[in-house]
Amino acid sequence: MEMTKRHIQPRNTQQRRHGIMQLLLERGEVSVDQLVQLFDTSEVTIRKDLTVLENNGFLVRRYGGAILMPQELIEDEQEDFLSERKLSIAKLAAERILDHNRIIIDSGTTTAALIKQLNNKQGLVVMTNSMYVANELRSLENEPTLLMTGGTWDKASESFQGKVAEQVLRSYNFDQLFIGADGIDFERGTTTFNELVGLSQVMAEVAREVIVMVESQKIGRKMPNVELVWQQIDVLITDNLLSEESKKRIEAHGVEVICA
Repeated sequence: MEMTKRHIQPRNTQQRRHGIMQLLLERGEVSVDQLVQLFDTSEVTIRKDLTVLENNGFLVRRYGGAILMPQELIEDEQEDFLSERKLSIAKLAAERILDHNRIIIDSGTTTAALIKQLNNKQGLVVMTNSMYVANELRSLENEPTLLMTGGTWDKASESFQGKVAEQVLRSYNFDQLFIGADGIDFERGTTTFNELVGLSQVMAEVAREVIVMVESQKIGRKMPNVELVWQQIDVLITDNLLSEESKKRIEAHGVEVICA
């Protein structure tokens, strides 16, 4: 596998690790030698990057390089347990939704778990940027009024993004936003590998209450891009594996923490 030498020189460690993940998503595997050349840095630095990314569950180290974490490995080992955790988080989130509320459901597997909990809600208006969420909402017996952002389709997040989507959102006001996160930085807020964070920030702007739904395993996981700062978040709902210390660190930002 040939890779053109580009001498990419990211300004910081997080950007370099972001670049490594982008290459892995494109190619499926990378070697240490290739990354040393591409990022014009030392082998020791690259090996440290790969170790950190492996510890966070994004890749698997192989001799001389790394591959993406095989999806079947993730599903075989974690699917049932994670599904139970997502469901418990979704049930608590649904308890906060009143009949006739106007809500936003962002794309993501944790937020999608909320949909089945809406069947007993009356007169909901739901905005989403996710085709999957939209289709699942349409399958409910008690189908809510569905709004979609439209915009530019982003394959990485499997959702609509961009200026058009932002303009549509700004045309409405909502009671609640339900949004997930790739990681939670105790100092900064929710974080993600995806650089397209503008729509998430607009979602937070147009909602009276912002509710983050995230499994405890992602809390403390730092990503290159901040999605929502703590000042934008009202509530964080997670599972019962969150440590008391972590809970207090989040609550120190004025965020209500609920453990399922």
